[in-house]
Amino acid sequence: MSLRLGDIAPNFTADTTQGTIDFHEWLGTSWGMLFSHPADFTPVCTTELGKTALLKDDFAKRGVKVIAVSVDDLDSHSKWVPDIEEVNGVTVNFPIIADADRNVATLYDMIHPNASEKATVRSVFIIGPDKKIKLTLTYPASTGRNFTELLRVIDSLQLTSNYQVATPADWKEGEDTIVVPAVSTEDAITKFPKGVRVVKPYLRYTPQPNK
Repeated sequence: MSLRLGDIAPNFTADTTQGTIDFHEWLGTSWGMLFSHPADFTPVCTTELGKTALLKDDFAKRGVKVIAVSVDDLDSHSKWVPDIEEVNGVTVNFPIIADADRNVATLYDMIHPNASEKATVRSVFIIGPDKKIKLTLTYPASTGRNFTELLRVIDSLQLTSNYQVATPADWKEGEDTIVVPAVSTEDAITKFPKGVRVVKPYLRYTPQPNK
């Protein structure tokens, strides 16, 4: 059965380019982003891992630990990392899981039998401090991930986990948010002192509460 939003992210122990980890222990109380790659020495993934390294500070300021997984072994990863660093002008500063036995790929339902019985699909899992899965995305091999969107989603997830708001289409950090339906307009006016703009009884905007 595939994982769903709200499920506990499966725990595992694995060898990585930064040593052996217990996934839940490694996450601690942080947010996490686990993202998979079909294989080492693949062109799109080389750019993606480079972009992840470039965004180290952006993930860190959001309290997000990032970790990649590929079904190749640790020796292959060690040979691939220099290519990633050279091509992108970065230092790979996050662990890459060696998953030659496909344990992690199977736990997270990353094997795509319609495409290949051996290769993992290119999935992203955003995991909250409660170890629950907050977001899943799956990309085809031909399309590189949009990291601006991943950071935007993390901003939304972190905001909406702390306040009774949702974020509208194309929302970006600092823009107005939507009061959730569970909060009455009367209560919203008290709860959100920056103001409440009523467009429809069910659509009420308020400035981002933590700004």
